[in-house]
Amino acid sequence: MERIVMGIDIGGSHITAALIDLDLKKEVEGTWVRDRVNGRGTINEVMDAWTESIAKVTSAYAGEVSQIHIAMPGPFAYKKGVSLIKNQDKYRSLYGKNIKDMLADRLNINTSAIHFMNDAACFLQGEVFTGSMNGYDHAIGLTLGTGLGTAHYVNGQAKDADFWKMPFNKGIAEDYLSTRWFIKRYFELSGNTIKDVRELVEKYAGTPEFKEVFAEFSQNLAAFLYKFIRKKMPLASVIGGNISNAEQYFLDDTRRNLAEMMGYSFPVRKSLLNEKATLIGAAAAAIL
Repeated sequence: MERIVMGIDIGGSHITAALIDLDLKKEVEGTWVRDRVNGRGTINEVMDAWTESIAKVTSAYAGEVSQIHIAMPGPFAYKKGVSLIKNQDKYRSLYGKNIKDMLADRLNINTSAIHFMNDAACFLQGEVFTGSMNGYDHAIGLTLGTGLGTAHYVNGQAKDADFWKMPFNKGIAEDYLSTRWFIKRYFELSGNTIKDVRELVEKYAGTPEFKEVFAEFSQNLAAFLYKFIRKKMPLASVIGGNISNAEQYFLDDTRRNLAEMMGYSFPVRKSLLNEKATLIGAAAAAIL
């Protein structure tokens, strides 16, 4: 079995790629690449950007790379390699196109060398493989950012739980557990417009509205975790994504709120691997 494979994380505005040593469970030094991508670009612009980044990784390594494992946001036909993303602010030009065939053609490799997997599932797979869920045989994962990613790990494999659209409060879960909720709610409370959670922390940490918005978020996150846990009955959970970088303002409260609902303390951990989790999880699929 090939023990050095390429892991790739495709985001709405970036691509991150590296070679992963599956024995050492970490990236091969000097192969890490992160590039901006215009997710609203034409299909050729997007494919050119991805191909260029992949070529950078390949050229940084003397050996051969026989497998490429790509973490991709949904909706996506992962086995076939066809993008089904349409009503989103990214990759609309790829809708209905066979990305696997197009990439293989541009990279001059066989389509059998390219594999796609859901990005939230890859995140959780990476955390189980060598991160904060290592040692657990049954876990759930959340990525909190522009959108809400949810995954469930059982029987040695992580899969997309697809709970972002779960009915929640007056809408769906993603309405309350994403960057857009923070932007909307903070504006309602303070009249101030923010770009994202990072700006909220940098400019307004400690203000009454800041404390209120994070208190509400902690309650929402605990309520969602409670529903998720009741449906899947995992042993632990892990949280990643950009919003998790503000963990000091909500994670302890989330644990406390959840413990009140559950009647006992349930493990809710922050990602150990952060951005590397998704790459490592994608690559780990090579040995599953």
